[in-house]
Amino acid sequence: MSKILIEPVERYGLSKKIRNKTLFSKIGVVGCGKEGQNIARIAAFHGIEVVFLEVSESSINAAYEAIANELDDRIESWGLTDNEKKIILSRITGTLEYKDLVGCEFVIEAVRRDIYTGERTIDHRKKIFKKIEEVVAPDCIIATNATTLIITELSSDLEYNDRCVSLHFFLSSPEAKIVEVVRGLYTSDTTYNRVLAFVKMINREVISVQESVGLVSIRMIIVMLNEACDIYMEGVASLEDINKVSKIGFGHRFGVFHLADIIGLDKIARWGENLFDEFGQEKFKPSPLLRKLMRAKQTGVTVGKGFFTYDKRGRRIVE
Repeated sequence: MSKILIEPVERYGLSKKIRNKTLFSKIGVVGCGKEGQNIARIAAFHGIEVVFLEVSESSINAAYEAIANELDDRIESWGLTDNEKKIILSRITGTLEYKDLVGCEFVIEAVRRDIYTGERTIDHRKKIFKKIEEVVAPDCIIATNATTLIITELSSDLEYNDRCVSLHFFLSSPEAKIVEVVRGLYTSDTTYNRVLAFVKMINREVISVQESVGLVSIRMIIVMLNEACDIYMEGVASLEDINKVSKIGFGHRFGVFHLADIIGLDKIARWGENLFDEFGQEKFKPSPLLRKLMRAKQTGVTVGKGFFTYDKRGRRIVE
């Protein structure tokens, strides 16, 4: 009987040697709260492998669950399929170790609070940047998603601080097709141009912003919300009607009070305090109404109660 010749199927397909490598095939996200989940989901949707770092297994599981729930909403409302959901989730991996960021071409810090003090400090973020730099290649871009901290200060202690930038994804509207990008004093042209390419790769438009606390978006939302609170406290119009003016009258996706609940009233208050400390202008100080809700621990969608009331899936309950 003649011998059967067996040839490897690989030679009839595309060789790995000639397969084009994407500009960003693997990124890291440090901190997978709402912001980190949003970044991970968007990147994975566009074919990028994502490794996110969290402080505990329970935090990793919570992040997976939240991303899966967000994808379920898109199955219901945006036409995403179950198979697409599985593929997206398969590209996302959680870890507790910085060493697993090895091989990433881009790492984004999205930590919201210091895990030990419960506070959000620049020193804590600087330590995170140093830990990232210890494990990634010298040409790996390191970024922060922070909006009221200056990237030049965050990156000042790094050996290769020319590869650092700030970029802000819009948490209030995850499908918003824009990202604010800020280059610091040390940021090289090469780094900045690569970040612009990344933003375009994930189908977002770049909003170039000069280094400034609050960028464009945060400065606008703080002033708008404070004025809306003043209008309500003066008895000019009801909470619901002011919200409708913002949503229906101006065509915003969410009314101003609903938007604030989505972002988180505690987060908005911190932003306002940071802006007031930076600029010294009263317009940025958190409204007394905002402080009143915070004292009652009614901080928005995540706790089910803010200006309005929400169910467990974050959907507003209209009474």
